[in-house]
Amino acid sequence: MGKVGLGLAVGCAVVTCAIAAALVSHRVRRRWRWGQAVTLVRELEEACDTPVGRLRQVVDAMAVEMHAGLASDGGSKLKMLLTFIDNLPDGTEEGTYYALDLGGTNFRVLRVQLGGKGSMMSHKVESQPIPQELMTGTSEELFNFIASILKRFVQSENDGFQQLPDDRKDLGFTFSFPVKQLSISSGVLIKWTKGFSIEDAVGKDIAQCLNEAMSKIGLNMRVAALVNDTVGTLALGHYNDEDTVAAVIIGTGTNACYLERTDAIIKCQGLLTNSGAMVVNMEWGNFWSSHLPRTSYDIALDDESPNRNEQGFEKMISGMYLGDIVRRVLYRMAEESDIFLDPAKNLSVPFILRYAIDTY
Repeated sequence: MGKVGLGLAVGCAVVTCAIAAALVSHRVRRRWRWGQAVTLVRELEEACDTPVGRLRQVVDAMAVEMHAGLASDGGSKLKMLLTFIDNLPDGTEEGTYYALDLGGTNFRVLRVQLGGKGSMMSHKVESQPIPQELMTGTSEELFNFIASILKRFVQSENDGFQQLPDDRKDLGFTFSFPVKQLSISSGVLIKWTKGFSIEDAVGKDIAQCLNEAMSKIGLNMRVAALVNDTVGTLALGHYNDEDTVAAVIIGTGTNACYLERTDAIIKCQGLLTNSGAMVVNMEWGNFWSSHLPRTSYDIALDDESPNRNEQGFEKMISGMYLGDIVRRVLYRMAEESDIFLDPAKNLSVPFILRYAIDTY
């Protein structure tokens, strides 16, 4: 019995030691995994570091590009597009206005009634997601869809949209893509951004495309003002505070606009406005500088994008791309540290985190 007891004791000790060794090994592996993950995060943090000195270098580089873009078309990564808008709302406006906003994963239609003195008497907004297939289809399909939603929205108003044949309503159209403005109510599409790729629309007058779609379905409206979303944001800011002179958008994409003196717009010498100024649409999503904190993840995303070497600034900070930057970081953590186990397989799918947060 003594030998049996000793044998059992030894056996139990061996099993206990094996279990303990397994637990220790598991803990060591777990610590190693987390150590690897933490190292990757720290590397990313260092790569994204933007001390004040570096930010000043970025500011200086952008100022140089701005001056070049104001001097000539094609002379800068910043297009510095003219908007033909020289007067902004100041709060004295009265009446009922309709607007359409297209430029992100959703588009919006709205009706607002202004009462002057900066007062908004009533407003109604409806948001509609853009079907993925329409973002890469034809211009006719896209604008027919938009016109049908707009008509339904207008008809839902209390007046039932009972118009006389000549009772045409004006529409403000916010179109958040690079456009060469021809007048305050017309402009030619330069290129698509933010995942849109409708080839037959490039070079067309976007306002005319919408006017034709509305006319086709009997919607008695016309585009009275074609603006970028940054210009619309500036207009709203100026409506509430006349000291507002610039606006920035960080959503699906990113852009900025501001009020510039007409005598500083060298590429349009002799340009005269009543106010002596004009709103300039920078299209700064295409800005690039070697001083920007570009990481290996940014480089990989750009290399695999359909518009390689374009929209560099936008790809670093906007909602369209940030989700995939996060995915790439997590996927590398999963590969090198194995902390996510099987669920990590999903992280190999590009843009699976693309619209984790809806943008407008």
